[in-house]
Amino acid sequence: MAAKLNLSGPLDSDSSSSNDQSVSNRSSNRSMRVAEKERRKNKAEDPFVLALKYFSDVETGTPWHGNDDFERNLVVVEKVAFSRGLSPEAVSIMLEFAMSLRMGAAPCVRVLKCLIPATVVPQEAVVRAVVWLGIGKLPITTQVLFIKWVLTIFDMIDAKDQLRAVYGFIFSFVTEENLCPFICHLLYLLTRKESVRVFRVRKLLDLQSKLGRQPFLLHLLSLYKVFCPELVTLSIPSRMRSGFRNHNSPWKSALLVVQKRNGSQVPSSIGPAVTFKDKTNSRKRKHCHLEIPALSSAVNKEVKTELSSSRKVVPLVQLHSFAQLLENMHRVELPAQMGSLLGSSLALQYLDCVQDESALLRLNFWLGYALYEEFFCIDGGVSQNSEEALQFLDKLLSAHHFLQEGFSSSEAFLYKFLSVWDGSLLRPQILGLLSNIPVVPSSQIGQLLFEPLMQLFFTSSPFFKCGLMECLNNMLLKWLTWHSVYALEDDLDISLNSHTSINMTLSGFKDSVMELVHFVGRLAAVGLQLEGCHSLLLNFVLDFYETVCDMFLKYGLPLIVMPPPGVFYPALFATDPVSVDRLAYVMYRYKVNLTSAKSQEKLTEAFHISRQTFREFNNYVVIMVNCLWNSKMIHPGMGIQLREELLLKSNVPQYWASFDLTHHPAFMSYAVDFHQRCWPGRKDIDLNSIKHSKPWGWYLEYLFAQGYDGLKQFVQSNISRQLTAGDGQGDNVSTQQR
Repeated sequence: MAAKLNLSGPLDSDSSSSNDQSVSNRSSNRSMRVAEKERRKNKAEDPFVLALKYFSDVETGTPWHGNDDFERNLVVVEKVAFSRGLSPEAVSIMLEFAMSLRMGAAPCVRVLKCLIPATVVPQEAVVRAVVWLGIGKLPITTQVLFIKWVLTIFDMIDAKDQLRAVYGFIFSFVTEENLCPFICHLLYLLTRKESVRVFRVRKLLDLQSKLGRQPFLLHLLSLYKVFCPELVTLSIPSRMRSGFRNHNSPWKSALLVVQKRNGSQVPSSIGPAVTFKDKTNSRKRKHCHLEIPALSSAVNKEVKTELSSSRKVVPLVQLHSFAQLLENMHRVELPAQMGSLLGSSLALQYLDCVQDESALLRLNFWLGYALYEEFFCIDGGVSQNSEEALQFLDKLLSAHHFLQEGFSSSEAFLYKFLSVWDGSLLRPQILGLLSNIPVVPSSQIGQLLFEPLMQLFFTSSPFFKCGLMECLNNMLLKWLTWHSVYALEDDLDISLNSHTSINMTLSGFKDSVMELVHFVGRLAAVGLQLEGCHSLLLNFVLDFYETVCDMFLKYGLPLIVMPPPGVFYPALFATDPVSVDRLAYVMYRYKVNLTSAKSQEKLTEAFHISRQTFREFNNYVVIMVNCLWNSKMIHPGMGIQLREELLLKSNVPQYWASFDLTHHPAFMSYAVDFHQRCWPGRKDIDLNSIKHSKPWGWYLEYLFAQGYDGLKQFVQSNISRQLTAGDGQGDNVSTQQR
């Protein structure tokens, strides 16, 4: 019995524990049910939920004037919309209520203005609202407001496939004169190759004949021409002003506030789509938005698999390597937000390989509005968000460097921005963008570039002048590189940009390059005079002329332009040896290019270098040899003339030898050091003793050993004998003859 009792003890204990656990579970479940019931009760009593239920169930014909229920519920919705935004379900309910005119047209405008989405907008709701446009009961002003709203939240719509399915229905509204600019904008965003049809092209051309060459029609036609050039025979200007106006948008500031308050960014950026800002209110904007959107698919997850299988497309966001991109190069689906391409190296590789003009057109459209809004639509906005603008422009510059060319929208932005730029705001980024500008026709380059840059240059610090010189040198390098890469075999036409159809004749290209070189020459001459021949500025100027002197041999451009005297003489009389050495190298390269050009001219009649260029070069060489070698600083024909009585009054002994290789301020320290090494016992230093036969040869070897290769090449190529110096006897100057 004792054993039985002992055995039954543990069984009773286990049974009791199991019963306790069961009771605990039932108690927990009861608590959860009570909490869920309480939550549902609270939700049912939530004023916002009740307001949505009211607008969902309200009957057609219910009066709004004097309706306290309507006013109370709408105020609740407005409060939620402007504080934290509306959920997709709430947007659908309110949009359906507004467009169906259940309570007439008067409340519709107020409801549309409070449609601030918190996350995304259901595509089905937008399509249903578009269908309501066809009923014809909505006032035209309300229709315009609705289309503006669609354009504002376009990148927040969760998918676009159903909208593209009703492309023809949307196109039918293009005949409404008041709606036409906005409908063209919406069609521009929805257009794909399959959307372009002959009857649509004809309709747009008919509208153009009635309304004139309106920018919004031209931009839509330009997109049609990209997809089907055989259908659009109209000549589209290569540079058009912004086609879709920056209309006032009552939603943008509210959207930005909601985004900031929610602490998260919507997958699609507001910036590119929200571009409707009137000039009268543009100065009141307090928020900037230059963030590059994340790469995302153009369709939502529910329909992505079905669309991908039916159309055999691969969203760009699903590709993670260049090998995958190569495998799916012609099946890539571009993202919903074209601005996201700037933040993806893989997307830029796609642009570079495929050169999809429609993608570039959409990207330029986004970029143009983003830059315009940030730098032209606000007062002080850039300084308040300088870090954001800095990061954006750095990303844009990175894309430029990756593609080895700029975007047309950034080019148009720079032409406008230079006229208001102070020269200090985001200077490295602006100068970097400026260096990527493609070749500008010589008839326009003065107004677009030279005039604003000249004003900035002459009123700026030496360091800005150096930065601008470097920028213009990089610009010239890119122009010459484009010429050498894209020049056709017949040397008649050159494509200025692989992403555009702009062509320029070789003579036109030469004119533009010559204008740029002459402009830099004028800037450099005056700048060196203003800054007292600043050594740093002089070196940047010589950088530019190292590019200019080799245009013929390195880049195949039959053009040789000599530096002006305002550059040549400051470099020749510079106090630092590096500048003199670099001038000597530039003159040596000029001789090599002129010699090659002269031999080429004998073979090809079409090739010609003017006699004036040869005369300028010969004059410069004679001056350099006389100053550095023959101890003849002043002689007839020299660009600098001083009366002899003035030179005598200066009391400078042997003034004519002040700039030879032993007395030149740049090389005097080397001459003194050489003299002490050759005659260590002498107390008095006589630099003229270096000019004797043997010491002179040793001195030249000593100078050349210091790394002055430019000076060495100049002497070896232009002076036939190097044994003696100073008397001018027996030293022949080699010049180019014509």
